[in-house]
Amino acid sequence: MLPIETSVTFFLASLLLALVPGPDNIFVLTQSALRGKVAGLAVTLGLCTGLIVHTTAVAFGLAVIFQTSALAFTILKSLGACYLFYLAWKAFRMEATLIRAGKGTNAPPARLYQQGIIMNITNPKVSIFFLAFLPQFADPARGPLTAQLILLGGIFILATILVFGGIALLAGTLGEWLSHSAKTRQIMNRVAGGIFVGLALKLLTTT
Repeated sequence: MLPIETSVTFFLASLLLALVPGPDNIFVLTQSALRGKVAGLAVTLGLCTGLIVHTTAVAFGLAVIFQTSALAFTILKSLGACYLFYLAWKAFRMEATLIRAGKGTNAPPARLYQQGIIMNITNPKVSIFFLAFLPQFADPARGPLTAQLILLGGIFILATILVFGGIALLAGTLGEWLSHSAKTRQIMNRVAGGIFVGLALKLLTTT
């Protein structure tokens, strides 16, 4: 349905976009460093599950609502910002002794997976980005647009898993090395909390 050259070009573009610092990959980075590799991979899978929602929204035209309705856009981004503030509050309150490289943590992988989903789907900018990005690689002459958009979304998700998974493994390794110092872990908590606050403010100020 999609020419191989189009698929390869889109895949490479998706890899580069996944590497650009943003709320999602920063979330993977911080959680991996704080809780370990498994936690980072759980967050990655959650974020990519959220991308399935955005892909579906674009494929079936639902994302247009967020592009055309200021109220819907504001409500969703406000919910996303509130969730980020909540994560910041948890990070600031977390005890260093509870999170030694993912051991003894009070956030199991299933919960981190859910956090990843919420983090992704409450950011309306992702749907609007998909709405602008995916159709550039689709062509009505090649068949149904819905099927093409879903396929493109799948390729983007594959690229995201590869990049975010790599970030999770690298940051998790670094976190394990730093976990021997309770003071360092406490500093990492504070840094993560500050990052979440910054991401929440950035989301609230986007238009």
